[in-house]
Amino acid sequence: MKIKEYRTQFIQELASIYDEGEAESFFYLILEEKQQLKRVDLALKPDLVLSDEEIQVWNSILEQLKLEIPIQYLLGKTSFYGLEFEVNSTVLIPRPETEELVDWIIESQKSKDKSQNLKILDIGTGSGCIAVSLAKNLPNAKVFAIDVSEKALATAKKNAESNSVDVTFMEQNILETTDLGQEFDIIVSNPPYVRNLEKEEIKKNVLDNEPHLALFVDDNDALLFYRKIAELAQKNLSVSGELYFEINQYLGEEMVDLLEKMNFKNIELRKDIYGNDRMIFGAH
Repeated sequence: MKIKEYRTQFIQELASIYDEGEAESFFYLILEEKQQLKRVDLALKPDLVLSDEEIQVWNSILEQLKLEIPIQYLLGKTSFYGLEFEVNSTVLIPRPETEELVDWIIESQKSKDKSQNLKILDIGTGSGCIAVSLAKNLPNAKVFAIDVSEKALATAKKNAESNSVDVTFMEQNILETTDLGQEFDIIVSNPPYVRNLEKEEIKKNVLDNEPHLALFVDDNDALLFYRKIAELAQKNLSVSGELYFEINQYLGEEMVDLLEKMNFKNIELRKDIYGNDRMIFGAH
């Protein structure tokens, strides 16, 4: 079968679940990963043919997409801040909003003394996307990363190696931590922040496949992780150290109030590209 013909069939079979643009994007992601071909190759060589064996591979992926398993898990990787990351069901798939958080931190360092040896801690690192991206773009920084999941840390370590950066990973339950043991110039975290009451807003492919440990927090104490991390930051941030969080879009005001009550300075709440309250900063 010609690849061009299979493309039409592929998009049609996904039409009841995904919109055409999304289904088409899946097709070209798979084309590049499995056939090492880009969209332009198909345009230039419309008679390219899939073998029977290749069609079997494509059909297998297609059936899993019909079950709404994320394409990133099926391909085993995703792109984040211009880097490639391995992803699997033990880690959350990195989101564009988190790229904005990373960019905020990197941009904030551009006007500062490049000779300063920054120490950065990423709490709840998951795939390592924040820690690895910061290490790659802030070569003067020594980056540390914590996660409670041994399997997530194994994935994060692979991502540090494949992106040629040095990150110190630690398996640790932050809720049981009383002191971080050293001072940091920057502490950043994208902790669990989705309340159970918001589950109905979560897409099925996320709800059924991504690790709930990294997603959800109890309705009755939605700021549990933020409060704990802010307490640790009070003890373990250097003078004028910086605290960055990705946050629940519905809890922006509550987060400002939390950091104000804990005496953080220059607090700034930022919206993401979708106009939602998504990031917050406070200085020690």
